[in-house]
Amino acid sequence: MVAPKDMRDVARRESVVGWRRDETWLDDELVWLGEPGVALFETHAPSFWKLTAEALEAKIPDGLVESRRRRADRRRRRSARRARAAALMVGPAMALTLAGPRPSGAARPTKVLPEDPPSQTLRVRPTERERSVGARPEPVERTDEPFPTIRWARADSHGLPYAGRLSSGTALPVDGPDWVTWNPVADEVPNRSHRLYGHERTIRAVLAVSAAYAAANPHAPRIVVGDISFRHGGPMELHHSHQNGLDVDVYYPRQDGVERAPVAGRQIDRALAQDLLERFLAVGADVIFVGYSLGLVGPSDRVVPYPNHADHMHVRFTLPPD
Repeated sequence: MVAPKDMRDVARRESVVGWRRDETWLDDELVWLGEPGVALFETHAPSFWKLTAEALEAKIPDGLVESRRRRADRRRRRSARRARAAALMVGPAMALTLAGPRPSGAARPTKVLPEDPPSQTLRVRPTERERSVGARPEPVERTDEPFPTIRWARADSHGLPYAGRLSSGTALPVDGPDWVTWNPVADEVPNRSHRLYGHERTIRAVLAVSAAYAAANPHAPRIVVGDISFRHGGPMELHHSHQNGLDVDVYYPRQDGVERAPVAGRQIDRALAQDLLERFLAVGADVIFVGYSLGLVGPSDRVVPYPNHADHMHVRFTLPPD
């Protein structure tokens, strides 16, 4: 028989730990999973039931790192959904297009574009006569001048178009029977000769295209060539590239026949612009950057719509392998 004092002790223990006479309590000195000497398969925990040894030994991912990665992915998806293409007019002939998602399958992979913008906004200003309502400047008459002398040199193009230099370049004459040059800094014809140095491949391509274009379009104005590179290459104002003699800007032909840069989209002769683009592709241009709204077409990996090219095409050549 249990003494009253012992019964009081039993009741006190029951009220504290919830012990019942018909319950069995395990020893509280059990070791935990992961302690030395404890085998994983001896736990018989439901979480590990029927798992393979490879699955049990696999590294458990860090929950905090995975959570941060998922949140970052969600933020990127939301940003991509909100992004929309927009255009901000910055001049009479320029449209600065803000970045937006490119539709699937559209034009060339853009690995060169973020790091290598071909050029900045050019400062093209209309003349007083062009600003007047309904004014159409008269076409410039071609003259039968002798072909200018060209001092050919065996050039070396070093580095990249946007991080390079040029040695022993050849200068394109400021004008010729089939071309004229345009100075984008002063907005005038002709360009400065020290801005027209290029690799021999670039200069020969410009001469070949201008001659073929003139023969096929006898009533069209001469092609208008912009910047190529400095004498020794390197950084050039108004451009991020044009540093190693393999880039050349060519302005779209104008409907009014004026041999200068167009200042409005309505001035551009799109048929002649397409003809000019195809001729540069035929002589081996690697890529041609063009304006968005002109509708110029070509191989998607070689004809690339790009901001700030509403008045000119940026033609880039590469050197053949040795």
